[in-house]
Amino acid sequence: MSKLSMEDLNRLSVEEYKESGKNNFCLILDDIRSMSNVGSIFRTADCFLASKIYLCGITAKPPHREIEKTALGATESVDWEYRGDVLELIEDLKKENWKIIPLEQVQNSVFLNEFVPISNEKYAFVLGNEVFGVKQEIIDAADVIVEIPQFGTKHSFNVSVSTGILLWDYYSKIKGKDLVSPE
Repeated sequence: MSKLSMEDLNRLSVEEYKESGKNNFCLILDDIRSMSNVGSIFRTADCFLASKIYLCGITAKPPHREIEKTALGATESVDWEYRGDVLELIEDLKKENWKIIPLEQVQNSVFLNEFVPISNEKYAFVLGNEVFGVKQEIIDAADVIVEIPQFGTKHSFNVSVSTGILLWDYYSKIKGKDLVSPE
């Protein structure tokens, strides 16, 4: 077994990515204070063919050196838009039949492993501030709230780690047996 080279990985170019079919999810980043987290989320969104990222509130916008350090160019491939008012954005998305799905610890949340996405539904996954989480007003507007089960002493995962877990779970459930392993 040998490590794959960059050529072996056969990744899409930015142009090919822009033209490729995207998955039926977008990400809403609300008040994410760390630019490293924003960049990491862009990179993860690229890996899972996100349709778009919405940056809201105090979340930093590209171009910025601190975002690019972790995004590694994903700000050029993934479509994104800044929206100052997250609740207005959520209203607009609901009118377009997007399901609003915050990732948060709340009463009556659905554990991620029990969340069953439907392939033709559109999902807007909401990720909140690193300290305060998703705002209550967003929780109130949600269709379903998902939570990643945790078993240690910490109260939460890092927001970029949570995004990776969430998107892998979504992608593996939607693509399921169509996932292809490397030869």
